[in-house]
Amino acid sequence: MMYEAVKERYDEMKYKRCGRSGVLLPRVSLGLWQNFGLEKPLSAQREILLGAFDMGITHFDLANNYGSPAVGKAEENFGAVLKSDLGKYRDELFISTKAGFDMWPGPYGNWGSRKYLMASLDQSLKRMGLEYVDVFYHHRPDTETPIEETMEALADIVRQGKALYVGISNYSAQEAKTAISVLKDSKIPCLIAQPRYNMFEREPENGLFAELLESGTGCICYSPLAQGALTDRYLHGIPEDSRAARTGTSVGGRYLSAENLKRARKLNDLAGKRGQTLAQMALAWVLREEAVTSVLVGASSVKQLKDNVACLENTVFSAEELNEIDEILK
Repeated sequence: MMYEAVKERYDEMKYKRCGRSGVLLPRVSLGLWQNFGLEKPLSAQREILLGAFDMGITHFDLANNYGSPAVGKAEENFGAVLKSDLGKYRDELFISTKAGFDMWPGPYGNWGSRKYLMASLDQSLKRMGLEYVDVFYHHRPDTETPIEETMEALADIVRQGKALYVGISNYSAQEAKTAISVLKDSKIPCLIAQPRYNMFEREPENGLFAELLESGTGCICYSPLAQGALTDRYLHGIPEDSRAARTGTSVGGRYLSAENLKRARKLNDLAGKRGQTLAQMALAWVLREEAVTSVLVGASSVKQLKDNVACLENTVFSAEELNEIDEILK
């Protein structure tokens, strides 16, 4: 059937200005890191993407290595849904992609050289069938390439019209400060930074959030649910059909220690007192930070996505609740 977005799509979603820019982002954005490669049929991916837009989620976050296999499959699938359904709403969409991790053989398919970034974005645009993306990120710092080369490549990408804005991902506070300064010297602002941030991983609190607030840079956090560890999915063990049960995934080793599972159960009890699921409370907790513009969530179904978006119904924490969370996370 021909897709038509629901007319009420902007009635419920909340939006926040991205740093000191003119851009408003939905408080919950959809990331295509997982579930948008060969893991699910394209029909199921289409259902999630269209369902997201119908909820007022305008921001779709990708990277050249998203999807399984990590050779642009998520971009390719997203491009197919753009062509069949979402393309006519392009001016209502905020689409991002990234480059920085290993993508193709040889010396020019990784890290942060001008050669790699320019070539990767051209490939990404072709896979998605786009003339430009709204944000192009450098996906991780590269200590062996001068930061000036990497940031000047990002600035030139904006000048060429292949991206409207640029951002950085996985940068520490000091790395972000340097990158933002170099971009400013090029007369191209850094719109946004994308760090990993959740209740189990709080490194951005050690200077990054303060730097972003001072510089007027937005922030969108990935892995806010610790790849599912901060949901009710693993409270009573690892289900056979879960991501943690798959060979080669990082969920178990990174997040599902006995101590973290104990913490998650206590957090789940607190969430219940707030009238939320653990996932909803974990997302609301990330959104409590002044510097945070949006959270990136993945989704395996429209229902799961709706449940996560419901976190916006209660994003206020009392001082007592925040203290209790800190005590649990010690």
